[in-house]
Amino acid sequence: MADRIRIAVDAMGGDNAPGEIVKGVLDAVGSRRDVSVTLVGRRSEIESCLAGQSYPEGSISILNADDVIATDDHPVEAVRRKKDSSLVKAMQLVKNHEAEAFISAGNSGAVVVGGQGIVGRIRGVQRPPFASIIPTKKGGMLLLDCGANVDARPEHLAQWAKLGTIYMQAVEGVKNPTVGIVNIGAEEEKGNSLVKETFPLLKEMNAKGEIHFTGSCEARDIPYGACDIAVCDGFIGNVVLKMYEGVGKMLMSEMKGAFYSGFKSKIGALLVKKSLKEALGKYDTSRYGAAPVLGLKSLVLKMHGSAKAGEVKRSIDQCVQFYNEDIAAKITEYIGGTVDK
Repeated sequence: MADRIRIAVDAMGGDNAPGEIVKGVLDAVGSRRDVSVTLVGRRSEIESCLAGQSYPEGSISILNADDVIATDDHPVEAVRRKKDSSLVKAMQLVKNHEAEAFISAGNSGAVVVGGQGIVGRIRGVQRPPFASIIPTKKGGMLLLDCGANVDARPEHLAQWAKLGTIYMQAVEGVKNPTVGIVNIGAEEEKGNSLVKETFPLLKEMNAKGEIHFTGSCEARDIPYGACDIAVCDGFIGNVVLKMYEGVGKMLMSEMKGAFYSGFKSKIGALLVKKSLKEALGKYDTSRYGAAPVLGLKSLVLKMHGSAKAGEVKRSIDQCVQFYNEDIAAKITEYIGGTVDK
């Protein structure tokens, strides 16, 4: 393993770029000495964010990229045409083995397209999915796919179940993680054609001992941690993820409004503030960092578009863990594919 894990960060991607991106990188390199970060983007803007800040020598460098892939750009066309964009140039560092990992809060589609076209996928992996940890009453649940593949086939979901199992065992330390398929009912005969056709594949994998399949997982059971891994196509996964985030923010807003609506409620708020903050903090989706694209030759992580410094720092921490656990090698071993070195 390298003395320092080199991470290429798209400094211009996301709603709060480059300020919060740079701030998160500063927090990360200030708290650990095993990473070096290349901030890729408009040099003048990045330098302005770094002005007056101190950080360990050699821990941050800048690669200028004058162009930016916007959130509304068409992913394929943007990656093909915007060769001088921060996202493309940062991924090129990974492709050329000048960085071990890539992080962005930018255009999700471009991250997927660039991840497969520039970084490359492990031979044998059919459709690399976004794998996002979401909070539940029992802890983190891995939801995949969260939006990389809005259309999928049964064999894709079956493969994702195994990729998710590898991830949860290696990264989260969950022994024999349970796998559920997101469905509209608990009964095996329910669901659309994709779910019905995937179900027997998962049962067969369970019989072979490849995964621990427990059946259907209804959306209402997800917040309670019905399983460790929930598989679905990217359309359903993205809807679940964003609904989850939206409901969480709405409840927080409503509770704040209720607590500060009068004198007595303000007194009550002061009494329960610490406990309430701790309890609700467990359901903050950003606390788990970025979503990796599983099945690529190197690490590619996608943060929330609204990512702030805390999520950036946690994403860099993830890179170190993923790299040390060598997730790509574990997936390659299972798939029987190859990873270029």
